[in-house]
Order: sequence, then C-alpha cells, then structure tokens
Amino acid sequence: MSLSLDGINPYGNYNMDTTSTGKLEETLNSDLSKATDDELMSVCRDFESYFVEQMFKAMQKMVPESSQEMSSSTKQLQDYYKEQMTQSFAEQSTESGGLGIAQMLYEQMKRNYGLE
Repeated sequence: MSLSLDGINPYGNYNMDTTSTGKLEETLNSDLSKATDDELMSVCRDFESYFVEQMFKAMQKMVPESSQEMSSSTKQLQDYYKEQMTQSFAEQSTESGGLGIAQMLYEQMKRNYGLE
C-alpha cells in the first residue's frame, strides 16, 4: 500500500514540526504484510485520527476570526494551543469508535495482505 501525504502540512501556517505526518507516512509506506492485528489496527486508527484532524481544521477555517488586535506572540501561542486541542479531539474521537474509517481500512488491508 502506498499513500503519499506530500504537500499536506497538518500544521497550517504555524511553522510547527511535521514529524507526526512524516511518521504516519513512513508507517503507511512500510511493508505491513507481516504486521500483527494490533499493529495494523493501530496504523488504521492513526490514519483515521489524521483524517479527522484535517476535517476539524477545514471546519475551523470556516469560522471567522476575531477582529481583536493581538500581538504576534499571543497569536502564535493561541494557534499552538488550538492545534494541540484539535489533535487531542481527533485522537479522542478515533479512540471512542470514530467514524468507522479505521475499522473499514483495517478489514480492507487484511484482505489485501491476505492476513485473514
């Protein structure tokens, strides 16, 4: 399975570390044919969490920003905590069953790798 996340910066314009995206992409591009059920499901949950996080970020862009003036450092700090909160919400929603994407992806990957 090859999935590329090239050109996608999950941190918007916040200039934050993109190691989580790189780690996810590296895992998805690795040979998962010898993965255990738990490892495979973990990868699928990570992908669903990433997907949900991107949906949350797209929805946040639809909300108008406050017209209050604030310093660049305050804005940067606010953006940082907003990013952390979005990641946390995405992870929590995936852990509690999520959208079911992880389960469908897991079942498809098991069929594709002949692990059934």
